[in-house]
Amino acid sequence: MPSERALLVAAGGGIGDTLLAGVVAHALRTRYAAVDALVQPAHRAIAEHDPAIERVFTFGSVAATAGAIRAGGYAAAVVTWATLATALVPLLAGIPERVGQARRLYSAAFTRRVVVRSELGDRTTHWTQVLLDYARALGCDDADAQPAFVPTAADRDVAAILIAERGLADGFAILHPTRGLAAHHARWPTAGLGALAAALRARDGCALAVTGTVDDAPIADEIARAGGGVSLAGATQLGVFAALAERARYVVAMDSGPMHLAAAVGAPTVGIFALQSDEPDRWAPRGPHVAVVRATYPCPPSHRKETCPDFACVRDLNVAAVLAALANLSP
Repeated sequence: MPSERALLVAAGGGIGDTLLAGVVAHALRTRYAAVDALVQPAHRAIAEHDPAIERVFTFGSVAATAGAIRAGGYAAAVVTWATLATALVPLLAGIPERVGQARRLYSAAFTRRVVVRSELGDRTTHWTQVLLDYARALGCDDADAQPAFVPTAADRDVAAILIAERGLADGFAILHPTRGLAAHHARWPTAGLGALAAALRARDGCALAVTGTVDDAPIADEIARAGGGVSLAGATQLGVFAALAERARYVVAMDSGPMHLAAAVGAPTVGIFALQSDEPDRWAPRGPHVAVVRATYPCPPSHRKETCPDFACVRDLNVAAVLAALANLSP
């Protein structure tokens, strides 16, 4: 029986990046008796809800984090989100086997170095398979490559209260209309998403919950009013959102962490990849019942999610394409 522990370092990116990195923890469990995780403080709940992960550390200063990790006696560490700081932590913690990205100045901190497939010209392999290359460097793999998130009983209790209080008890769908970058809020258009909300209501006649963070509330509120839905922006932590998604008829979401979270709990999920520069083959939601809507608006390739000046593709959202994807989604 294996007795050694391994550490997954996924301290970067958005919540979707941390959730998808969980497939590495599942792969490591094929060789190691236990797997712990080091993540950003804001992403702690993602790792805590993954049954493959036993203990969760959050990233602080390099020295303090390495000191906290050192006592774990880890045989190996896999760094899926590499920076100089995250590369140094396993080294300073004295972990003998350290896997991370090749071709970087900090790559000397790793004993096993993996070339990311995109650097070899591969832009279509799903990111879970790219991440699993790190686990494969240690002889570990995960045939399912399915991110996991299990809501707690407390999450489900809070979700049940929200469902009752907001009039969703007779069945509901979820629309998550935003992406994770805070800079989007000032220029994120709502007209196309409001039209989508109205179309979803007309299609099914069920209640529609529009979700988001506290900062998303003005956007979610406007879309909910336009579509006859109920705004839950700011009312759900990650675990509660997942518990709601478990009970939803379906979830329609922009490419985002909540899109990945809904798919991970098994909700029928449609992911919208509106920009021509989005990569749905690489970032599609992973779950038993998922579909994607690809970009149709002719925006230039330079309009990326971080820098797009107006998100015209969202303003003129292809509602018909979303409804078609939903119609073809396996029940």
